Amino acid sequence: MKTLKEVACGQTVTVKKLTGDGPVKRRIMDMGITKGVTVYVRKVAPLGDPVEVTVRGYELSLRKADAEMIEVE
Repeated sequence: MKTLKEVACGQTVTVKKLTGDGPVKRRIMDMGITKGVTVYVRKVAPLGDPVEVTVRGYELSLRKADAEMIEVE
């Protein structure tokens, strides 16, 4: 199992599953990150927080804690 937090800069991955619960999971889904969607990791800040990704044609910044809840392949 690999999470979005572990993906290297410049890689494209597919979302397999969202872990976490309630409002946090809902917020991630509202941002367009759902099962089966392709996520491109644009940039990872020097200390790893935040992670910049491109999803469905727009750019997002995710906290490390949120990126950890997104299982990818």
